Amino acid sequence: MVKSAIKYLSLLFLLSINVSAQSISVLSSVDSSDYLVGDYINYTLEIRTEKNINITTPLIRDSLKKVEVIRELAPLSKEEENIKTVTFGYIISYYDSASVTIPPIAVRYKIPGNDEEKIVLSNPVTFTVHTVQVEQQADIKDVKDPLTIPLDWKFILLIALIVLIVLAAAFYFYRRYKKKKAEQPIKKKVIRIPAHARALTALDKLESEQLWQKGRVKEYHSNITGIIRGYFEERFSLPALELTTSEQMQQLKKVPSAENISSITNEFLNNADLVKFAKFIPLPSVNEAMMKQAKEIVNSTISKETTLVEEEVQNV
Repeated sequence: MVKSAIKYLSLLFLLSINVSAQSISVLSSVDSSDYLVGDYINYTLEIRTEKNINITTPLIRDSLKKVEVIRELAPLSKEEENIKTVTFGYIISYYDSASVTIPPIAVRYKIPGNDEEKIVLSNPVTFTVHTVQVEQQADIKDVKDPLTIPLDWKFILLIALIVLIVLAAAFYFYRRYKKKKAEQPIKKKVIRIPAHARALTALDKLESEQLWQKGRVKEYHSNITGIIRGYFEERFSLPALELTTSEQMQQLKKVPSAENISSITNEFLNNADLVKFAKFIPLPSVNEAMMKQAKEIVNSTISKETTLVEEEVQNV
């Protein structure tokens, strides 16, 4: 009742001071006049006007700088006969004890046939925020006295018996499972994948990650050379991951089956070294060429070995 009376009196006050503003009124209100620190406060601005009057959306946030704006609600609009009502809502809060006043909100509007922009002000809104009153000398008390639960020994013994039965059954089936498993050999398949298949799969995965397209150029060059060096170790039994580019090329020249990739490998590794150690930023075409060169190096040195599948029998 108090809230409705305040809102009604505020509306009468606005109507009395806005006679010259044609048929337009602006009412600001909150849902109470008294709050605790941190309470959510519903602040509304209601604009009532004739349908033919053009309203500019008011800058309400500029007048709410004294409070914390928690949420801005979507504006509500309704029309009744020749009157339209637009309501703006905000959930605000205040974190100190004080009397807070939200100043009047300026609403700009134009009347048809008149280009002059006019202003009508809402009423100021004042409310009080305070902390919870605490009795400094009062003793700290429990909300309720502690409850004493009587012990039911029969129920406890029944639960203990059920637990023992479950544990005994679990232990029995576990021992039976372990014994049965120990009696049966386990067949394990061992698959040996050729070096070239492993390397090409790794290159395809690296290409799908699109590292250099995302700006991770150095990581891209480091990974792609790591794949090729790993391939050299597995394919030609060279310690490629431990050698420099010049040392790698010297060792590679000693491998007869790698003579056809000597030139492209040298270019490939030197380009990667420029990026990794000289901070060289390559063109996109160079990054694309690195992937083509890597795949060409692998495809040009594929051995005649095939994928082997073997079965080993192991007892556990």
